[in-house]
Amino acid sequence: MTRFRLILTLAAALLTLAPAPSHARIVERGRFIDVENHRGGNVIQMVQLRERLARSGKTVRIRGYCRSACTILTTLPNACLGGKARIGFHAPRIPNTRIIPPLVDEIMGTFYRGGIRDRWFAGWNRSLDMQVISAQEYVRLDPQTRICPGQGQRQGSLAQPPSGREDPADRRTA
Repeated sequence: MTRFRLILTLAAALLTLAPAPSHARIVERGRFIDVENHRGGNVIQMVQLRERLARSGKTVRIRGYCRSACTILTTLPNACLGGKARIGFHAPRIPNTRIIPPLVDEIMGTFYRGGIRDRWFAGWNRSLDMQVISAQEYVRLDPQTRICPGQGQRQGSLAQPPSGREDPADRRTA
């Protein structure tokens, strides 16, 4: 049991070194909070953000791309996906390495449902390659998730790679 605690403590300490994503935008707009183009970051910090967003009483609109740790926001009870959103999954890893820490994928997996959870534990949680799906594919795999009202169903944009393709920028530690 002592070795297990040591591994868990080491993994938590290393994960707290991950820098916060500077490119992400989280903007309050009246009764909405928009999470735009978020590449993820530290899983524990994302769990804390998730709790704050859940308590906000506002609709959380996930827009643009949402990668890595950001994906745990998709199942918020007050969240919806923009019609053109792209959601990307990969194994959590220690910043600037290819090392997959123990148990972090289990933490992330507790926030997924349905086919998303199935795919996560079937391999996405161990893959260093980004697995990108559209908002529509996400909803097909997790029917409890919804597309934001008034959000277009048109897929793709210059800022978002086609579904299933990796954005080279996502090769950085997220």
